[in-house]
Amino acid sequence: MRLFRLAKIITVGLRYGLDQMVLEADPTGRLVRLWHAVFFWRHPKEPRGVRLRRALESLGPIFVKFGQMLSTRRDLLPADLADELALLQDRVPPFPTEQALEVLEDFYGKPVDDVFVNFARTPVASASVAQVHFAELPDGTEVAVKILRPGIERVIEHDLALLETAAMMLDKLWVEGRRLKPREVVAEFSKYLHDELDLMREASNCSQLRRNFTDSKLLVVPEVHWDWCGKSVMVMERMHGVPISQIEALRAQGTDLKALSRAGVEIFFTQVFRDGFFHADMHPGNIFVHADGRYIALDFGIVGTLTEVDKNYLAQNFLAFFKRDYNRVARAHIEAGWVPAKTRVDEFEGAIRAVCEPIFDRPLKDISFGKTLLRLFQTARRFEMEVQPQLVLLQKTLLNIEGLGRQLDPELDLWKTAKPFLERWMDEQMGWRGMLKNIRDEAPGWAAMLPQLPRLVHHALSEPARQHAAQREDIERLRASQQWQNRLLALLTLLLAGIATVEYFRFFP
Repeated sequence: MRLFRLAKIITVGLRYGLDQMVLEADPTGRLVRLWHAVFFWRHPKEPRGVRLRRALESLGPIFVKFGQMLSTRRDLLPADLADELALLQDRVPPFPTEQALEVLEDFYGKPVDDVFVNFARTPVASASVAQVHFAELPDGTEVAVKILRPGIERVIEHDLALLETAAMMLDKLWVEGRRLKPREVVAEFSKYLHDELDLMREASNCSQLRRNFTDSKLLVVPEVHWDWCGKSVMVMERMHGVPISQIEALRAQGTDLKALSRAGVEIFFTQVFRDGFFHADMHPGNIFVHADGRYIALDFGIVGTLTEVDKNYLAQNFLAFFKRDYNRVARAHIEAGWVPAKTRVDEFEGAIRAVCEPIFDRPLKDISFGKTLLRLFQTARRFEMEVQPQLVLLQKTLLNIEGLGRQLDPELDLWKTAKPFLERWMDEQMGWRGMLKNIRDEAPGWAAMLPQLPRLVHHALSEPARQHAAQREDIERLRASQQWQNRLLALLTLLLAGIATVEYFRFFP
């Protein structure tokens, strides 16, 4: 089976001229000339990015999803390939309803109609890993039921094995292989794909995001109905809204598009800098708009997390960009450990200035926030910076948010919208508000510790005395042991001397 699949991959690759893409990496150009001489009738007319995209579409949904992930690795791919792969759409025909019912009946242990009052046999959405049906719980609650595609684990393991083999071959045989890190990319893809196969993990992501935005005026997240959830089934509140890509429908329901675009920016920065937990798959298919103008988030298979160090690094960089303080940008990278400590600040500062100064000669509304972050990553790689996976997810999400915002409001000034939020966050973290917040957060621990202070002080003061006493006891034991060893040695010496004397007189009477 694997050989047939490998043969198909090779056939598709040759059909779309992907072999030439590999040969083009030869700096001498000899292999390309030789290939053209042998296969003189093959001259692909389409650009290489289009050919790569069409090849992945021909190979099926797992390869399409791999292409989508690759499109986010703009720190590794040439721009033309990344732009074309970003056009991949995960449009997958639904699997038969009979199979969906079998999955549900196997999970619940009884017929679907005994679990749900109504269960729509026709799916409303279908993707490579799962599909969604609408249903109704016994208490009348409307829900969306997400069902894992039957047998998808076997298909994924099969295709991942082939991708790993291809990555290994690229790494060994292609000049550009080591720079592009194909094996690391496939490993990263494998991790995200396996996370998506566990719908309990997705349900927990959804629940966390909902808790973070409880009573929010900007974002609504569906409630998870845990009693009906498992690894292969996720049941959540059914959401009613208009897909964010349907601009005319949004206008028809009276949505303020300019306010909606600004709200999207605020939601993103709130997730990143307040929570350190963000929805990392914010493409138009996963966002609806409620009648009251709030965003509705869907599909929580991929989320990103940031540490306090990550958040501080990003905030300092963004604010330094606003002020054109490139020295601060360079030092922020070094202080966060993203580039080696040996890096010369002045050299790094000059490289960043060369990238950023040209964009500031343009109106702020024409500057791409996401692309600026991307250029920063690319420049930092020259100084041995390893781009962290969470930052790649962040950059991908920022590009999505920026694209959505400007689709809603072409005049959106993302920098102007974000700057007050970032300044407020920095003030809350590092100003007097930050100090008060830290005191408030630490107060419960202090309250528990205060009654113990006298005992702790007494223990600390008496500890040296106990240590000295213990040391004296150890010294006395060592001294006694040494005395015993000396006596034993003296006794052995006398014994040996006596034996030697006896032997001497025996041989020399």
